[in-house]
Amino acid sequence: MVTVNLGALFSVTLPETILEIVSLLVLVVDLGLLRRSTQSVRMGWACVLGVLGCGVSAVWLGSHAGVVTSVGGLLAGTPLVAAAQIGIVVLTALVLLLSIKAEFSRNPGEYVAVVLLATAGMMLVTAARDLLIIFVALELLSLSLYVLTGFAKSSALSAEAALKYYLFGGMSAALMLFGFSYMYGLTGTTNLAGIAAALATQGVSPLLVVALVMVAAGLGFKVAAVPFQLWAPDTYQSAPAPVAALIASGSKVASFAVLVALTSGLASGAYSQVASWTVLLLCMAAGSIVLGNLAALVQTSVRRLLAYSAIAHAGYMLLGIAAHTDQSGAAVLYYVLTYALTTVGAFGVIAVVERSTGSDRMDTFAGLSRRNPLLAGTMLIFLLSLAGIPPLVGFWAKFNLFAAVLRAPAAGAWGLALVAIALGASAVSLYYYVQVLKRIYVVPGTSEEPIEVSALELSVLMLIALTVVAFGILPGLLSEWIPLG
Repeated sequence: MVTVNLGALFSVTLPETILEIVSLLVLVVDLGLLRRSTQSVRMGWACVLGVLGCGVSAVWLGSHAGVVTSVGGLLAGTPLVAAAQIGIVVLTALVLLLSIKAEFSRNPGEYVAVVLLATAGMMLVTAARDLLIIFVALELLSLSLYVLTGFAKSSALSAEAALKYYLFGGMSAALMLFGFSYMYGLTGTTNLAGIAAALATQGVSPLLVVALVMVAAGLGFKVAAVPFQLWAPDTYQSAPAPVAALIASGSKVASFAVLVALTSGLASGAYSQVASWTVLLLCMAAGSIVLGNLAALVQTSVRRLLAYSAIAHAGYMLLGIAAHTDQSGAAVLYYVLTYALTTVGAFGVIAVVERSTGSDRMDTFAGLSRRNPLLAGTMLIFLLSLAGIPPLVGFWAKFNLFAAVLRAPAAGAWGLALVAIALGASAVSLYYYVQVLKRIYVVPGTSEEPIEVSALELSVLMLIALTVVAFGILPGLLSEWIPLG
């Protein structure tokens, strides 16, 4: 029987509880007090309340970031977990700020409430150290994202993307649950530390290999890694832009955080189990890096381009997961947080251009530098950071990750070979990012009419862009917060 300290449980789960309470408050205010107000007023108040909830949650996490706690082996509170959770609530707050002017839904209260519930799921996933808690938290996250993807009820594409996302997600959840059940059958426990200790005394059995493959399939879906990436392009393209930003940012942070925790547990077991898991991760990483970058070359939709780019970035991060050292785990967290921040900014720019032109095709970005120079400048920073160009933070994220992989004891010949492939693929990625920038700065647009952007949206986008530059020029600002070993 697991003994749970209720005080520690309250402390670890208070940030999620705050978000859940605020989600209910948003519904009460929107459907009760503001029921007769205009949609813009309702959306504004709902988003502001959501941002305040995220702020309170972040303050609590920041004040307890140095405290190491454990709740019966079910949930963990560590500095790295706190860093990931703070990153998640900050990303959610930015998404909500960029949603204030959105017009895709007539139900703003429900939209913000579901966003906050998805964020609570992300935070629980990050802290979970038990298979059952991981599964329940992932389902809370996934079900919320399925609903959000189809929130633009007037768009048939949004409904289609939500259905595909749901069907693929249900199948991956079933596979992952089967894998978890086999792990429990082999070890007699659902606790990650207990599983690692039990597997350390066992050899590799066919059932364990099946379990690892199923778990890799389930988590591979969450991070959009090959061959489980089929949902990503349609979802990124058809979901409302703020929802796509949330899927590409906070969801990625939570999924990679649980992958780091699971791999760290297996790494404390026997070499044979670690080798089996590492081979799976490396196959997924290599496929994601190659397919993601090559498929992005032929895209004409900027959203789909970012979807295939996300697949490639997932491949880079899986290399760090496969290295399974403390340093590589911290480097993965550094990478995913900076990638997520940059992606939120890129989707924010896309949302503004779509609202003005009605499309996310590359040609609609033509002449953006003349129609709105500040908006074009932020997109320049975001895309170059994704490409890993110094002195932006994306360069340091890749440098730290690849250096951690090469220094890992587990990285033999595969480490050097795959890092070389990743560097070559990064050079390829620069080409398709530059194609977007070529439209923005070189290709003349069909219209010279200025693209209108609200002061709030522009302020948020510029804040994100300045943060990307600041973390690039002063990488110690972030690396001190996320120790890289």
